Amino acid sequence: MGRCFDPNTNWPLAVKCIQIPMSVGKIPRKEDPVSRVLRLARTRPVVRARDLADHGIHTSTLTRMTRAGALEKVGPGRYRLAKRQPLTEHHDLVLAVTAVPRSVVCLLSALQFHDVGTQLPHEVWIAIPRGARVPRLTAPPLRIVNVSPAVFDLGIEEHRIERQVVRVYSLARTVADCFRFRNQIGLDVALEALTEAWRSKRLNVDELDRIARKLRVHRVMQPYLETVVL
Repeated sequence: MGRCFDPNTNWPLAVKCIQIPMSVGKIPRKEDPVSRVLRLARTRPVVRARDLADHGIHTSTLTRMTRAGALEKVGPGRYRLAKRQPLTEHHDLVLAVTAVPRSVVCLLSALQFHDVGTQLPHEVWIAIPRGARVPRLTAPPLRIVNVSPAVFDLGIEEHRIERQVVRVYSLARTVADCFRFRNQIGLDVALEALTEAWRSKRLNVDELDRIARKLRVHRVMQPYLETVVL
């Protein structure tokens, strides 16, 4: 506390004044829209225009950044950092399931994920519930497999890749699916998947039998399974 003085007489007053020290801090600079887009794009494989709108970023910013080469458009309303090097060998799987949230990696892409067989698909194979809508994508190319909702959730595993949850069918479900869709991928691929999965000692035969029965491919697969196992 300090004493106050009359400005006219310079005499001290009876009232005591309280002196409050004050400091003026720097006002933080507001982050510009381009910096915000880059910051968000570095934390996820794909950024969506509608997500950026929630941060107050107009679509014109995305258009300018795409023209400038900072971003790459991979589908309607979807962007990623341009010339971004894949963080993992499964980067395309992350892009696919991010663009189609209800999807599950299946068949040839699931075989490659489980490191079974020799298939190197140039498309990402994903299963979706029959009747679900799939957005158009520039990259990666997709191979869509429509699956009945009654068996869609059978054998789904969740794996964290590049900080994203990626749903992939289990190895047992994938082997059973190979026999189920043998007319699309070839019986030789199904036999290779069954043989390699068994030799890897990662195939649960009981689970395979249970899933094959629900998918109604047990009778088709059983003779080949007996040949491999025995």
